[in-house]
Parts: sequence; structure tokens; C-alpha cells
Amino acid sequence: MSDAISTNFDVSTNSVKEAVMANTFHVAVYVRSIPEAVEQYRKVLGIEPAKVRHDYAKFEIADPPVIFSLNVGGEPGKLSHLGIRYPGTGEVASEMVRVKQASVPLFQQQGTTCCYAKADKFWIQDADGIPWEMYTLLDDVDAETASDRELRNFLGQQPATAAGVTS
Repeated sequence: MSDAISTNFDVSTNSVKEAVMANTFHVAVYVRSIPEAVEQYRKVLGIEPAKVRHDYAKFEIADPPVIFSLNVGGEPGKLSHLGIRYPGTGEVASEMVRVKQASVPLFQQQGTTCCYAKADKFWIQDADGIPWEMYTLLDDVDAETASDRELRNFLGQQPATAAGVTS
């Protein structure tokens, strides 16, 4: 068995739509109603959301740099997950190698579609079970959020229709 750790990421094809200058903290919370939550956070944050769908919304805060996501499918008012968005696939791959070498179990996804975006990412859970998503954005897409059954199980999410959300 080789000591090398394969990342399975193709770092030469990272096609990020918008250049990200630095790592950005990511927080995702569960909400009861996307429209109500978006209305409230527009007022609280003083900015418009970067993306709004029937089951998902995202605010990109410049200072401090935070991607704040609103999700349905879990218990409203609870944390969905935390994360870090990296500038490119190379940085995600490097972090994944470091985490694997530290013997931290992880769930890898390459070119996956989630949260209306295509991304290369990996997930870990901290000692208390909080999911952490380490990712880079490859492209925006129109696919539904977290449609991957394994990912929903990892996050403890129910399908959006179970949360009373319909298209």
C-alpha cells in the first residue's frame, strides 16, 4: 500500500465563475420558511441575497467574509452545518490530504451538485457531530439543493418535501 493519498480532484479544470480571493467562512441554518427568513435577513444584514430558491437562500457578506445559507429540511432554528469555501480545487485537495493524514473520517464529493451549485468538496463532523463542509465553487446550476441521499443522511436532513416545501 502506498503512503501517497489520492485526492481524486482534477485541479487543472477548476472553473470557478467568480474568483474568490481568500477562504470564506460558511454558516448554514435551517429555517421554517425561505421567504420569511429572506425578508428578515435582508433587514438584519442590510444586503440582498445572492441566490434565492424555494428551499434555499444564500447571502454573501463581504466584511467579515461569510456565506450565510438558509435551508429547509431540518429543524427550524438549528444549525445545518459550518464550512469554509476555498479559492480553488487545489486548496480543497490540499486540505483533504491534511485531514486524511490526521485520520479524520471524511465524506468526499467531486463535481457534486448541491445548494444550486456545482462544487468539489469534502465533509467532516466535529467531535460533537457538527458537519463541516470544505469546498470550492465550480459553477452555479439550477439543480435542487442536497438531492444526494448520502449527503442528506450525513447532514441529518429530511427531503425538502417532508419539511412542507413544494416547488
